[in-house]
Amino acid sequence: MDTERPPQIIGFREWVALPDLDLPAIKAKVDTGARTSSLHAYDIEIINKGKKSFVHFKVHPLQHDFSVVIKCRALLVDQREVTDSGGHKETRYVIQTTMILCGLKKQIELTLTNRDEMKFRMLIGRAALKHFHIDPSSSYLAGKTIKQKRFLRELREKMRMP
Repeated sequence: MDTERPPQIIGFREWVALPDLDLPAIKAKVDTGARTSSLHAYDIEIINKGKKSFVHFKVHPLQHDFSVVIKCRALLVDQREVTDSGGHKETRYVIQTTMILCGLKKQIELTLTNRDEMKFRMLIGRAALKHFHIDPSSSYLAGKTIKQKRFLRELREKMRMP
């Protein structure tokens, strides 16, 4: 993992990739008030294989669009009680995955929760923000990679098909 670079400046919202989950592009909001990052997930199911447990879940990667569905699978790392910004407590499944932002690959923990009612499908918490400085007045300073642009273009084309 690349951690020797000087801190990158990012905006309060950015495009990230989660390659282990086959999510090349998902819009995320930086949330310095949250310790752990969280990802929109639904139809969550735990599958036990020997001594390991896996989480199978689905993601709507695009804001305001429930037609695009990505099926994901990850090793279950933990279950934690999380208090959201409204003070509500919820037990969430925790996974570990690779996040790519500004060309920097990092292993991060993600809690899984249904964010259908939220504007952003992902929040990036403090634990994942080491090596980044945040400019709260800017957005999308990292831009999109060629792979992210291609993925989003293909999704738009599929959505236009009858």
